[in-house]
Amino acid sequence: MSPVKTPMRDMLEIAQDEFIMRDRIRDILKEEPKTILEISKILGYPSREITIWLFGLRRYGEVEETGRPDVDGYFKYEFVEKQEEESNA
Repeated sequence: MSPVKTPMRDMLEIAQDEFIMRDRIRDILKEEPKTILEISKILGYPSREITIWLFGLRRYGEVEETGRPDVDGYFKYEFVEKQEEESNA
């Protein structure tokens, strides 16, 4: 259950906030790994929306899970520093 009580927004509204929220989530995870619920409390957005934005970051390799889930079944996510690839051509 989401710790933040707000009316459910349409997917289009959530998608419009995606790029701004990805930056904010990145900044939070650069400090230390956090669960979806922890990120939700910090940003003040429902965990449903955090999940959508976080999994977008995960899809592109910008965040990843750390170890095993906690006792409630939540994984912590951490920011992944991208290494610039050097071409040997």
